[in-house]
Order: sequence, then structure tokens, then C-alpha cells
Amino acid sequence: MSQTKTEEPMSHRQILEALSGLLLVLFVAMVSSTIVSTALPKIIGALNGTQSQYTWVVTATLLTATASTPIWGKLADLYNKKLLVQISIVVFVVGSILAGLAQNAGELIAARAFQGIGVGGLQALVQVVIAAMIPPRERGRYNGYLGGVMAVATVGGPLLGGVIVDTSWLGWRWCFFVGVPIAVIALFVLQKTLHIATLRRDNVKIDYLGASLIAAGVSVLLIWVSFVDGSFAWLSWQTFAMVGAGLVLLALAVWVEARTAEPVVPLDIVRQRTTALSIIASLSVGMAMFGGAVFLGQYFQIGRGYTPTEAGLLTIPMMAGVLGASIVVGRLITRSGNIKPYIVAGTVILVLGFAALATIDHQTSLVYVGAAMFLVGVGVGSSMQNLVLAVQNTVPLKDIGAASSTIAFFRSLGGTIGVSVLGAVLARRVTDNITHALAAAGVPAGSGGGASNLNLNALPPAVQHIVRAAYGDATGHIFLISAGIALVGVLAAALMRPTALRSTLDLAAPAEKVPVTTR
Repeated sequence: MSQTKTEEPMSHRQILEALSGLLLVLFVAMVSSTIVSTALPKIIGALNGTQSQYTWVVTATLLTATASTPIWGKLADLYNKKLLVQISIVVFVVGSILAGLAQNAGELIAARAFQGIGVGGLQALVQVVIAAMIPPRERGRYNGYLGGVMAVATVGGPLLGGVIVDTSWLGWRWCFFVGVPIAVIALFVLQKTLHIATLRRDNVKIDYLGASLIAAGVSVLLIWVSFVDGSFAWLSWQTFAMVGAGLVLLALAVWVEARTAEPVVPLDIVRQRTTALSIIASLSVGMAMFGGAVFLGQYFQIGRGYTPTEAGLLTIPMMAGVLGASIVVGRLITRSGNIKPYIVAGTVILVLGFAALATIDHQTSLVYVGAAMFLVGVGVGSSMQNLVLAVQNTVPLKDIGAASSTIAFFRSLGGTIGVSVLGAVLARRVTDNITHALAAAGVPAGSGGGASNLNLNALPPAVQHIVRAAYGDATGHIFLISAGIALVGVLAAALMRPTALRSTLDLAAPAEKVPVTTR
């Protein structure tokens, strides 16, 4: 193995310049995943798509992004990180343009799947590049900017999508086109400002079999999550077949990874206490980040009757909590060098925020809802990026890509499964609430004229009120479950070992043992 370092360590100004390009492209990548949530009804209507295709426009991107994340991370440990980031940007831009030009729902789904490969690369590689530029002790304050951008993108995406589709001279295609110029600008900014050492390795071998098994196993499970409780029941032969196949594929992947020289996901890293506990905690934080935006947006629109743009504005307290906590806690970690207390505090605040949201209904004061959302935001901002930092601090620089992408992979996977499961619970509870309310009011069950519960304008006023109340009252139940799951994150954070952040990019080389001679 030969390593050539042609670049001097980057100054604070150089880091900020490179970070501007990285944060730009991370922002557009994450917005692309959330921007369609409020715009999708109009998009599918314009393309004459089906309900199944409606789901797959979202799932396709999430599926390929999640499945490709660990592969991108491993490539970053083997090849030029800057070049890989630029390749990811190009893939993302091409996918975005194809999605904007789609003429039917099938073409849109295919373009979104291709776009997801670029999104997965950017989500993993941005953190890998930051880890290659900045020592863990200094990384806290920079990770604050990273967490803030992710928060703004997650919460601001639906707001931007609503504004675009509500603006007649733009239209839904700009939901995909809007990120292209920003990504292209980021591409040129990174070319000029990003200077990191290149690690060249001889006799590199990519574990294609392990990567394929991981991608296939994750894909089968995510496809099952997308269709369960809709196309078939939780307890059905389809569930047993798909879950069984997914688990078998992942078991085979573990067997392959344990025996290959260059595993995509190094099991010795995953088995480390800090990494294992960070994975568990990341599952609950991922559910908060993804689920919070999805269900709160639906609560404001359907449960409270606000427009998509107004619903986006009402989620600002959560965005402010994540942004503020990310920056403040990041700086405190850099100053103290200790990370565990802030992760534990963040997960505890997350539970408190979810517990407060668990009490809301369709008449709850917006001030109370906003305060609870702020707590959730502070919890996410204090823990999300710092869980990645805790893992990065324990691994050598050569494994930083695999370690970072592993955490991102499980956070995305946990968020995907969590959103689907909580969505199924919400749908069942809403149906029960509407049925009982209609019966109590003496309204015939078919008085909606066959209109969907989500198409409120097509329903009679009396039924509209019942549907809104059903959604508003059922949402609290979802957050009660989220609070219970977030408690697992608290336990995982509490069990982490207190570790001081290192001030060097790489781990110190182990001291050589001096042989003991005996007479």
C-alpha cells in the first residue's frame, strides 16, 4: 500500500470554503428526498399514476439511497474521496433532470431510483470528507453546521415543494429541477476549494458479492415495508416470504463479510461497543428526523386544515431546535472534548419532546405544539451528528468511510421502517376513529360519495370535521409510540463509554512490544 499526501493540513478558512460546497450539495440531496411529500398528489395526478406508483415515487429514492450508502462508504476508503463526491453529484444531477422530464409515473420512478444512488453517495461521502479534513476534537463545531443543514432540508423540503406546486408559473417539474443549478455550483466550488490527501492502495479488491447481498436484503425488506398493511396483511404468506428472504440474504451477507479481505461493512467495527450502541441510538433518532416531519406535516394539513405552505411554516420550531442545538452543542463538544454527556442529554430531551407531542389532538394550542416540536428538534440536533462523531473517533482514518456510512445506513433504514410502521398504525387508528364518529353522529357510511378521506374538499362539511378530528386525535398516539422507541436511544447512549475526542486525524499507531528476555 502506498499513501501520498500532497496537501498541507487545511486552515480554518480553507475548511469553511470546502464546507460551503459540501453543505450545498448535501442540502439539495436531502431536499430531493422530502420536497415531493407535499407536491406528490399533484405530480401523480398530472401523470395519471396509481396509488401504488404514488408510494413508489418516494420509496424508489429511499431504497437505492439506503442500499448504496455502505457501498459508497467502502469506496471512500479505497479511492479518491473528492472524485467520488463529484461522481455522486453528477449522478444526482442526471437523475434530477430525468425526473423533471418524466412523461409518465413509470419513468419518474426509474429516474428517482437512479437519483437515489447519488443521494446515498452524498449522504455518506460528505461526512467522510469532513472526517478526512478535521480531527474529531475540532469536528464538533463543524458537525453543528452539518446537522443544521440536514434539519433545514428535512423540514424545509415539504415547504418548498408546497410553494412550487402552488406557483402557477413554476409547476411540479421544478420540484426536481430546482436542485440542479445548486448542485452544479457545488461541483465547481468543491473542485476549487476541496484539498484532501489522496490514499492510493495497491491490489484493491471490491467485495461485489457482499455489496450485492446487502443491497438485495435491504431492498426486499424495504419493499415489504412499503406494501405491508396496504397490499397484504402483517401476518400473511407474503410477509413471511419477503421478511424471510430479506433475513436470509442479510445472513449470507454477514457470512461473506466475515470471510472477505475487503468487506463493505467491516464487522470488527460494527462489533465495537461504541459503534453498536451508536447504531441502536441512531435508529431512534432517524425515526424522529424522518417521522417527525412526515406526521407533523400531515397533522397540520389534515388534522388542522392548514395549506401545505402554512404546514411547512408551522414546523419551523422543530427546525429551529435542530439548527440551534447542532451549532451550540457542536461548539461545546469542541471546547470540552467530551461527547457522551451531550448525546445522553439529547436523547432524554427527544423522549420529553415526543411525550409532549403524545398529548396533542385536533384542538391543541399551536403554542404547545410548537414548544413540543422545539424539544424534539433540540434532541435531534444534540444527538444525530454526534453519534456519527463518536464512531469516527474510535476508528482509524482508513476505515472512516465504512464507519460513517454504516451509521448513516442504519439511521436511514430505521427511519424508513419506523415511518412505514407508524404510518400503518396511524391509518388503522384513523379508520377506527372515523367509523365510530360517523356511527355516533348518525351519518351514513357512504355519505362521502366515494371520495378519499384525504380529499377533504370533496366531502360534506359534517364529514370533513369528523375526518379532521380523527387525524388530529390519532396523531398523538403515534408520538406516544415514538417516545417509547426513543427510550431505547437513551439506554444505548447511557451505556456508551466516556471517551475524550482525539486531536489528530488518525489513531495513534500502537506501541511496539519490547521482547522480554529471560535467563
